[in-house]
Amino acid sequence: MNKTVSKVFIAADHRGVGLKLYLIEMLAAAGYNVVNLGTDDPNASVDYPDVANTLADAMLDDKNSRGIIICGTGAGIMIAANRHRHIRASRCDRPDQARDDRFHDDTNVLALAADDIDIEMAFMCVQAFLESPFDNIERRIRRIEKIS
Repeated sequence: MNKTVSKVFIAADHRGVGLKLYLIEMLAAAGYNVVNLGTDDPNASVDYPDVANTLADAMLDDKNSRGIIICGTGAGIMIAANRHRHIRASRCDRPDQARDDRFHDDTNVLALAADDIDIEMAFMCVQAFLESPFDNIERRIRRIEKIS
């Protein structure tokens, strides 16, 4: 468990509810402070931009938090999240992607595609995302400042 992560905010649209609930259980068992931002009903249609906005709002004042967002494709919710200046979201299907995105780009939100990833692989991506450091060197900071 990465003790520098204050909270893990997690949210999903209706297509991501099952994966979200599994990840909450696994993260809580690993000792993370997990905040479920909904939705919890797979039968109630929820718009992914609203889910992304809820997560971005929750993360606004906590620079040590991380976020996980889930929709069917992972793409729409990632795009919506990245409209917020303080969010750097990437969609990952493999742990090495999550690790590299953290290391190079200081991503603070992981987007997952509920329709395309099995739950074990999703958890491995989440672990890599939460446990990987940012390579805090001048050129990486400069690049992030240009997009923030």
